[in-house]
Amino acid sequence: MTLRELQYLVALARQKNFRRAAEVCNVSQPTLSTQIRKLEEELGLVLVERGTREALLTAAGEEIVARAQRILNEAQDIHAIAERHRSPEAGRLRLGVFPTLGPYLLPSLVPKIAARFPKLELQLIEEKSDQLLQKLAVGQLDAALLALPVGDDTLEVTPLFDEPFLLAVPPGHPLTLRPNVCLEDMNGQKLMLLEDGHCLRDQAISLCRRWGAGETSGFRATSLETLRQMVAAGMGITLMPMLAARGPLATNGNLRFLPFREDPPPSRSVGMVWRRSSALLPVLRQIARMARDTERDLIAA
Repeated sequence: MTLRELQYLVALARQKNFRRAAEVCNVSQPTLSTQIRKLEEELGLVLVERGTREALLTAAGEEIVARAQRILNEAQDIHAIAERHRSPEAGRLRLGVFPTLGPYLLPSLVPKIAARFPKLELQLIEEKSDQLLQKLAVGQLDAALLALPVGDDTLEVTPLFDEPFLLAVPPGHPLTLRPNVCLEDMNGQKLMLLEDGHCLRDQAISLCRRWGAGETSGFRATSLETLRQMVAAGMGITLMPMLAARGPLATNGNLRFLPFREDPPPSRSVGMVWRRSSALLPVLRQIARMARDTERDLIAA
């Protein structure tokens, strides 16, 4: 049994097609098929149901693929350890971030990372939270900035900060007459929200239920910036994380951000997560501290 055979099997499990798996592995289809057949013969098990359209894993195949992925991750970490010892604070770091945080934190955070780790190749991946967790699990990311909580025992979770929510309202809305809002003000209000898959949508729905508020029917935004522009156009109100209400992107005369009166105000918790087995722990922990300090500076500005 070789790592290459396990790699081919994992690729086939993802692609469910021998041709596509071979393309991903940069080998010919017969080579990939032969190596997987060799692995089956060695184990004395059928791992793949070979159909006309899809290659599906057997029950044994699914269990072995899960273990194989962990083995491949560990092998990747061994290479990272060697690279780290050869050249401390160098190499590649793949950092994921969810879309309602990235545009507002990264422009201030990334220059600090570049200054502290000039030899580090930083690759940024912006995806929804569930996709970031999947990429972490299969070794396609080294770390991710995520909304907490994260329920995965294989990941180390470092809480960074609690980001308050503000209420974004257009001119002329009755709530603009108030310096701030409270839970009673939200009862019966309708809020424009993001589409399914965004963690901010789930957080907003949870708060709406608590407040007695609801969702504006017939509209779901694909991004926070779309929500911002819809509010500015007078189409409704929405929740906005505080970082998104600061800086040049927030400049809009047709928009007002109202804080909540409650102490503590409604907020979301943000953390940085990585695999417990990661070889990049010293660097990741420094970047986590930098992210925490950057958020504090942005909020204070």
